[in-house]
Amino acid sequence: MRILLVEDDSLLGSGLLSGLQNDGNSVDWVKKGTDALSAITTTPYDAVILDIGLPEMSGLEVLSSARSKGVTTPVLILTAQDAVSDRVTGLDTGADDYLTKPFELDELFARLRALTRRSRGLSSQLIQHKNIIIDPSAHSVTLDNQNVELSRREFSLLIELVSSAGRVLSRSFLEEKLYSWGNEIESNTIEVYIHHLRKKFGSELIKTIRGVGYTVPKE
Repeated sequence: MRILLVEDDSLLGSGLLSGLQNDGNSVDWVKKGTDALSAITTTPYDAVILDIGLPEMSGLEVLSSARSKGVTTPVLILTAQDAVSDRVTGLDTGADDYLTKPFELDELFARLRALTRRSRGLSSQLIQHKNIIIDPSAHSVTLDNQNVELSRREFSLLIELVSSAGRVLSRSFLEEKLYSWGNEIESNTIEVYIHHLRKKFGSELIKTIRGVGYTVPKE
């Protein structure tokens, strides 16, 4: 997943950044509300982790403004404010979930997976396409019940394509999903990963729509 982390506490933000990256995610980290709003409205994130107490613009102001602009990205509010009224306000402003500090990273990861699962219309934690079964929580993939070893980005790319089966995804869209700010991306990077996935799952899994992008056919 590509995640936007909005947290002004340097120590907590650094720990979250490392934990999220170690869990296989691409993460962009900002500390100011204005930077968060700019990022949310211009980048196709899978989820946003949003602190409330931010410089320049509060997390709730960021959330309200993003929703008013039509942004539907799942947002998990992360805050020390644990009163019921605070949670109600956050959820009514447009948040999809709420986690109070302190918390366990495993719970945060599970909540993020649940948010993205719902946003993709999936009812199960497992993602299945024909004889391929993906378990995001375990970072595992099987083909005909046999484990298939994938790199972190191969795994993320496979999830993105299979979850969007029937839709054509452009190379630029896939690059935005797989890479955070500051990562160097060579012009043929996505093609290389597509080639690796075809070698491991068969050439028919991913179709190239010339001049448009890639798709996993539904049937």
